[in-house]
Amino acid sequence: MAYVINEDCIACGTCVDECPVEAIAEGDIYKIDAEACTDCGTCADVCPTEAIHPA
Repeated sequence: MAYVINEDCIACGTCVDECPVEAIAEGDIYKIDAEACTDCGTCADVCPTEAIHPA
């Protein structure tokens, strides 16, 4: 089960640098590639707005 980013995302970039498999794409609201995501949760741990959750 991959993680997802909701509308609380402020596109700060913190999660991008933490993802070990580069599964996060930048944009107005960042998106996580479900096929690349390994469910490690590192992105959710560092998100300042708690916008990242398990799908």
